[in-house]
Amino acid sequence: MKFFNNSFNCINEKIDTAAIYDIFAPVNRKNTVEREKYLILVAGGSGTRMGGKIPKQFINIRGKAVLHHTLDKFTAAVADLHVIIVLPDEWRQAWKDYCCGHGPVCRQTLVSGGITRFHSVRNALCKVPDGAVVAVHDGVRPLLSTGMIGRLFGLAGTFQAVVPAVPIVDTVKVLKKSSVPDSGIVYEAVPGETADRSRLFAAQTPQIFHSEVLKRAYCQPYSTAFTDDASVVENACIEGVKIIYPEGEKYNVKLTTPDDLLIADALLARG
Repeated sequence: MKFFNNSFNCINEKIDTAAIYDIFAPVNRKNTVEREKYLILVAGGSGTRMGGKIPKQFINIRGKAVLHHTLDKFTAAVADLHVIIVLPDEWRQAWKDYCCGHGPVCRQTLVSGGITRFHSVRNALCKVPDGAVVAVHDGVRPLLSTGMIGRLFGLAGTFQAVVPAVPIVDTVKVLKKSSVPDSGIVYEAVPGETADRSRLFAAQTPQIFHSEVLKRAYCQPYSTAFTDDASVVENACIEGVKIIYPEGEKYNVKLTTPDDLLIADALLARG
């Protein structure tokens, strides 16, 4: 039997978020050992860059939807996990039908996606209590290991904000669009700006926080500078909260293009 709790877009820019989350309350230092564990799977996108009619989170790989593969990793790694999935409204029933026929067998709370990822996560946080640990993960990152998930949740027992990251291996250039007329899509170097690759890392998900920290951070108005949950928390400047960045995994990539699907298929075939 499958279980679903329906939710709705319960926060928008006009709501008094201070009244909801009491942003002036001190951050709770409750020990994570006593905290319930929550997972927000963000799968509210349309996947237009994939080029098909089906959003990438529902594309079938090795007999299961991408989102199903991702969810299985977390339920295998963490016991008694509360699962919240952010979906486009028009695909919510399709996911319910899929689960009834294929699994996964776990209780889920379904939440409507927002205009941006920021708004989608904020909608989901309506369903997360204070005093919990909450992981936010891209629904189309199915290739992470259960060991990595367990390790990150373990670190959340000591730290209030845990974000995996991997070193940038390519040479990185600081460029701008070329000013040469009729040059097509060409870039040129920005004088005096050189990227030090040794200090550059790519942030991944799941990003795990004490829930009262993340909820306070998401009381801020939306900014285009918010590209992930870490950037939201960093901008909030909550006293006493410091993000740690343990090492992520090379293949914990976000499936974005058709080529990514081929890589995912090969890696999932290896088990």
